[in-house]
Amino acid sequence: MTVNLLNYSQPQLAEYFHGLGEKPFRAKQLMRWMHHFGVHDFDQMTDIAKSLRDKLKDQAEITPPGIKLEQISEDGTRKWLIDAGTGNGVETVFIPEAERGTLCVSSQVGCALECTFCSTGRQGFNRNLTVSEIIGQLWVANKALGRDPKGDRIISNVVMMGMGEPLANFDNVVTALNIMLDDSAYGLSRRRVTVSTSGMVPAMDRLREACPVALAVSLHAPNDALRDVIVPINKKYPIKELMAACQRYLEKAPRDFVTFEYVMLDGVNDSVEHARQLLDIVRDVPCKFNLIPFNPFPNSGYDTSKPEAIRRFRDVLMQADYVVTTRKTRGDDIDAACGQLAGKVQDKTRRTERNKVMQVISVEKTV
Repeated sequence: MTVNLLNYSQPQLAEYFHGLGEKPFRAKQLMRWMHHFGVHDFDQMTDIAKSLRDKLKDQAEITPPGIKLEQISEDGTRKWLIDAGTGNGVETVFIPEAERGTLCVSSQVGCALECTFCSTGRQGFNRNLTVSEIIGQLWVANKALGRDPKGDRIISNVVMMGMGEPLANFDNVVTALNIMLDDSAYGLSRRRVTVSTSGMVPAMDRLREACPVALAVSLHAPNDALRDVIVPINKKYPIKELMAACQRYLEKAPRDFVTFEYVMLDGVNDSVEHARQLLDIVRDVPCKFNLIPFNPFPNSGYDTSKPEAIRRFRDVLMQADYVVTTRKTRGDDIDAACGQLAGKVQDKTRRTERNKVMQVISVEKTV
């Protein structure tokens, strides 16, 4: 059976080569060819013996995911629809900025967590992405973007904030993270790789031990009653447990703070009182805040907070000496902004079907 070597970290490649009777250093060579140079043709790997190259051609492949569609926004944001097979697609977004280039990577086809403000969450869930499909998004984007005039890679940061809950695909995501950090592959700093979670507390503890990188938490509400509605996983891991997990994570994290992401929903979670409640729940967690104006999508049921409401909310946090950023909407003309990623999901949860049934029931009761 042919294996896709993009699924393997360097230690796993060393085991693979050991099974072929080869020395462990072959793993480092292959990692450099695959990831550092972006080569997928064994014949181009000139420092590997031809006999081994021929053996690899018979038994293995280096196959990145295919691209179904590429779009470029007026602001320079680029989005790729990555082929995930059987009619599915996931989205990957590159956001260029003056000091860095950030790639937003997906981890699942759809998402099972059903956050109510998220377009991906409305799509339902199909499956976890493989390691090759996760790291393949970085591989594909590097190929498409090339290098800057100095010869450096354009992508300097990676955020696991695309489609899916990364910690619900733990093993594959951690392997992909290790490849991103590997000096023979992409050589990214732990400080420049961020995993965003909706609050899977046990998996946060596992990540702290397995591969601590920068952490972002999709908080979005300052109390359990509201978060139970907006981010339903809160019913399983309420805010008090989540804050304790954040404190534990910081014991080994490469950054000395957690970033709390907070989508601003008009009249839902954006009042001054909500801001004061937010200060109360994070008082023991070193953190900064990223306020995200809601990006509308059809039938979302939410509106974007008004600029003055966002400003008042931000000022309450800043007056308490917290660092607060308000995310600039990027790529919304190609549906690449935060919360808009939807891709193409053959929903195995039948969520869309259930929602339609509930809408019909609601209409009938109204009538």
